Amino acid sequence: MTIAACVLATVLPVDFTVDTGRMRPELHSSGFGAKIEGCSQAVIDEIKSMGFKYARTHDWALVNSNQHVCDYHQIFPLMHLDAKDPKNYVFAPTDYLLDRCRKEASLDIFFRLGASIEHSGPNVHFNTLIPDDFDKVAEIFAGTVRHYNRGWANGHNWNIRYWEIWNEPDGVNNMWCLPDGDAGRGDAPEEIAADRKARDLERRDRFVKFFVTCLKRIKSEFPEVKVGGPALCWMNESYFRAILAECKKEGVAPDFISWHHYTGHPPVVMNAIEKGRKLCDEYGFKDCELIINEWHYMGKGGFAALRNPDPEVRKKVWTGPGSHNGIVSSCFNLTLLSMFQTSKLDQAYYYGCNHTGSWGYKDGYSKYKVYYGLKMFGEFIKALPVICKSGSADGITTLAARSEDGTRKGVIVVDYHSGAKEIVLDFKGVDKDAETWVYVHDHARDYEAVAAPLRNGKVVLKKADDGCAAFAVWF
Repeated sequence: MTIAACVLATVLPVDFTVDTGRMRPELHSSGFGAKIEGCSQAVIDEIKSMGFKYARTHDWALVNSNQHVCDYHQIFPLMHLDAKDPKNYVFAPTDYLLDRCRKEASLDIFFRLGASIEHSGPNVHFNTLIPDDFDKVAEIFAGTVRHYNRGWANGHNWNIRYWEIWNEPDGVNNMWCLPDGDAGRGDAPEEIAADRKARDLERRDRFVKFFVTCLKRIKSEFPEVKVGGPALCWMNESYFRAILAECKKEGVAPDFISWHHYTGHPPVVMNAIEKGRKLCDEYGFKDCELIINEWHYMGKGGFAALRNPDPEVRKKVWTGPGSHNGIVSSCFNLTLLSMFQTSKLDQAYYYGCNHTGSWGYKDGYSKYKVYYGLKMFGEFIKALPVICKSGSADGITTLAARSEDGTRKGVIVVDYHSGAKEIVLDFKGVDKDAETWVYVHDHARDYEAVAAPLRNGKVVLKKADDGCAAFAVWF
């Protein structure tokens, strides 16, 4: 629920006597999981401390170097062999990796069928080329599901429910690639633009056929699992329409559609969810779930600024409160996580997958601000499963909740660019003398306890300045 603030102070009502819904832990999921190497018990504990429900397997081949994991060409490395023969698969490394995630990190698995992204340049691709034989790849996908859910090929009965077909086929030169590249060719700008458009349409049409082929094959043998995708780069409406129309024509229903969002504007993300729901309903897929399975804060300049060769530009992007993983990013995360709980979205996955580095939750020495925000949210939704009523206004987001028996109550308050100096919470359903525990997360403090007693039914949250900050208030 979004809440507005005036410049100096905002009063927000929180009513624990009115229940409005249930927490959905699957909306707090991620690409972070266990790894084969360099993943100590301390790292496992860090992952668990953030409280994720699911882990998505995309890009795991990139962060488990020198290992045959997750990607279809790693599991089935020799494409000329028989895809129905279990001897032709390499499952052991992925078995080990997923087992660690499930048993040690307590994560459910969301399995991406396909390939990890390939940043190898415009004309050099090996693993993300458009496959020559769609039926064979579909058979490899079916063999993978069979191994993990039905014990085939010395496998398991893990009941992995969600299986995603591919990732970002609408990207350019990195995920669903033509042999000579996806960028346009020509002598004049208009020729280049026309050739690029033709290539995009060709790639899209071929992917739509691939998607439906794989969907039909998997559902024919495993009707009990959820199959969908394709993790588009954004809420790409024309691309989704092509997929949904072909599914309807072929008489097969996707169990979910999925896409990504890299932005600094929460309303953009929430509007895309509404659009996704309307699209699925329009094509008659009213039970089709909506999944954003990569999302992350993106500041000014986008990916170009993140990868800029100028060190001064990169320094601004990677350091300070407004950086890629700083307090602004963390408050953006908490804003979306809170909004997701009352949205039409069914699952959401914070990106990335490597523990350290630009898309991780820490560097080589310390944890980023985003870690503490994710930990704050994970602890909150685990303890308080019943959502309660709270107020709304621009720039501030609240999520109030209680335990099943009502003995514990709490509210997360996130200020994302409101400009307020103080936030006052006006409680109903709390004893006048109730003891209060308040924790603050801002540019100077990492989820630290502060004094903010309950007086006359109100708690005053004092910010260090008018910047972004988040609070967790517990009773």
